[in-house]
Amino acid sequence: MSLVADLERAVGADAVVSERAQVRTYECDGLTGHRATPQAVVLPRTTAEVRAAVRVCHARGIPFVARGAGTGLSGGAVPVAEGIVIGLARMNRILEVDVPNRRVRVGPGVANLDVTRAVAPHGLYYAPDPSSQQVCTIGGNVAENSGGAHCLKYGFTTNHVLELEVVLADGDVVRLDRAGGLDLLGAFVGSEGTLGIATEIVVAVLPRPQRVETLLAAFPSTDAAGEVVSAVIAAGIVPAAIEMMDSVTIRAAEAAVGAGLPLDAGAVLLVELDGPAVEVEVALARVRECCAAGLADDVRVASTEAERTAFWRGRKAAFAAMGRISPDYYVQDGVVPRTRLPETLRRISELSRGYGLEVANVFHAGDGNLHPLVLYDGAVEGEPERAAELASAILEACVDAGGSLTGEHGIGLDKACHMPLMYSEDDLATMLRLRSAFDPKGLCNPGKAFPTPRLCGEVPGPYRRHPAEREGVERW
Repeated sequence: MSLVADLERAVGADAVVSERAQVRTYECDGLTGHRATPQAVVLPRTTAEVRAAVRVCHARGIPFVARGAGTGLSGGAVPVAEGIVIGLARMNRILEVDVPNRRVRVGPGVANLDVTRAVAPHGLYYAPDPSSQQVCTIGGNVAENSGGAHCLKYGFTTNHVLELEVVLADGDVVRLDRAGGLDLLGAFVGSEGTLGIATEIVVAVLPRPQRVETLLAAFPSTDAAGEVVSAVIAAGIVPAAIEMMDSVTIRAAEAAVGAGLPLDAGAVLLVELDGPAVEVEVALARVRECCAAGLADDVRVASTEAERTAFWRGRKAAFAAMGRISPDYYVQDGVVPRTRLPETLRRISELSRGYGLEVANVFHAGDGNLHPLVLYDGAVEGEPERAAELASAILEACVDAGGSLTGEHGIGLDKACHMPLMYSEDDLATMLRLRSAFDPKGLCNPGKAFPTPRLCGEVPGPYRRHPAEREGVERW
């Protein structure tokens, strides 16, 4: 019996897509440079159906990739050509809202912003807020440990996930929580789909702060803005968010949404403060002082909710707005220490000139999480390859500055070959042992997060020294 027939028998014919043109819809995520066409796509509605599909894969030795909304930017949801995609979009119900305990139980296909919408009438909200929060799903957020603008104060997805129901690679269903013992829940969040599929998620929600103030400050350069970021944190202030946009990004975002951004600025900072009213008042005055001392040309505090929303609309539209100034762009995601923001941005500028491609910078400045956008034209011979090389060079610059390969987009396919820049052979071997404990056959999202010979050519020792662990990831 064929794989498709097995899947249809397991989950129903209406939950299986196998027609060639239809499955191509699932061939990539938001980083469109990596593509592969799966054999089939399964669209389950329940944990039992996910389990049934995974058991078919386990019995046949077929790799599978879980997928949410496909908004990821590291190639983490790219299928394996010989495998299947398990799309979780139909598992989009909010299952329980527990206001007294500030907990919400959801399916993995629930959109991030829908959690906040569900609890807003109770004065609560869900803190992690990726720019794609209107469409990105909680299951994908769990896989990538997504952050967002407000992660500086409130942390990433891992800080807000309380429990998970997980289908493992052999089809067993387990529950992970923080009840004690080894923190397997913490290991699963951010594992990029390599340990199993989350089919039910319990998240914590928070009370709305008493007061929120949002400040927009214009600077002559990214250097000046970066120095102010360090000064604010050094002053003992922890804003809810500190975002930076450079001049290229400002122009694109303003053309797209008309948010009132200053077009003559070399950079802008968007600083949001929240908490008890008195605390916010004192902190706002101190941030104003830091901006003035840092040569801010203009400082505006949103006087209405509409103005605050406009500021944020400009920031959150930045990625999509690049389409107004470039046919294509390559999104990168690295982290550097806050104090090294100015020099790293100068290094990116040098690399940009060297490769002959413009780079727009828009990022979470408070925690040094850079999102350089390499602009190129895919119709020009050699430019896509040059853009990829420039993006890789930027990652190396981040690591050289004492930073890391990713802040929130994940490693996926895009950065797997760069892992040895940060991790030793023993580090990678230890991670692979954990992966193997969950998934000995390497069927869960193989080829992601770790360098493999098929993807990267010659790779570090863990693949040579631990054959039981490398079997699945090398095979695919």
